[in-house]
Amino acid sequence: MTEALRTDAIVKRFGSVLALDGVSMHLEEGEILGILGDNGAGKSTLIKILTGYETPTTGRVFVGGQEVALRSVDHARALGIECVYQDLALVNGLSVYHNMFLNREQRLRFPPFMLDNAAMRRQAERILAGIGVNIPSVNLEVERLSGGQRQAIAVARAISGAARILLLDEPLSAMGARESALIIELILRLKARGLSIIMIMHNYAQTLDIADRIMLMQHGTVTYERASAATSVAELMEIVRREYRARRSG
Repeated sequence: MTEALRTDAIVKRFGSVLALDGVSMHLEEGEILGILGDNGAGKSTLIKILTGYETPTTGRVFVGGQEVALRSVDHARALGIECVYQDLALVNGLSVYHNMFLNREQRLRFPPFMLDNAAMRRQAERILAGIGVNIPSVNLEVERLSGGQRQAIAVARAISGAARILLLDEPLSAMGARESALIIELILRLKARGLSIIMIMHNYAQTLDIADRIMLMQHGTVTYERASAATSVAELMEIVRREYRARRSG
């Protein structure tokens, strides 16, 4: 397989706090990697580094096999890295199509500065249809959609450009079984289209069902990594319990 993304010995300090301690990971093209870990494990800090929001204290990042120094979110986006955070960054009072073009609105040449709503509606419909997302109308305000539909809109916006690597922060958070199934199907369709995907997750069973490979982070380090088919929820929970018992006895 071809490497889409890799980090080498990433360390991140915030003053005296060591958030990441030598994190090395890799993501292959067309692969889904599930990153597991409790709050404070370093998952969010790693994602912020991969999106250019934070810079590592030491360590290296490689995109497509080339070492890069991610300078900003825009720089990461130009390299094909997009992220959908847990809050989705949607504006409830705006329509679906306006949300999909938020901060990159299309405008008419004449009269100048006016929004080209018709073009944005057409493109929004095409993008959503292309990834199999069905909603009643792109004219609906986002606040009228279900949680699963809102998540799908945020994902569609993220991949509407030239995204090759998609980072998903808790994509199934607070969803029922039906809505979770819709998002899982969407993630698998994106994988089939060749996207490389990292999912930050808490639910072990869901992660093992979706991801090709899992990586467990604890206290800023990678403590376990294995193909999903070669591990189990019971094994992962036992690793976490052993670490918890060791810290209590220490």
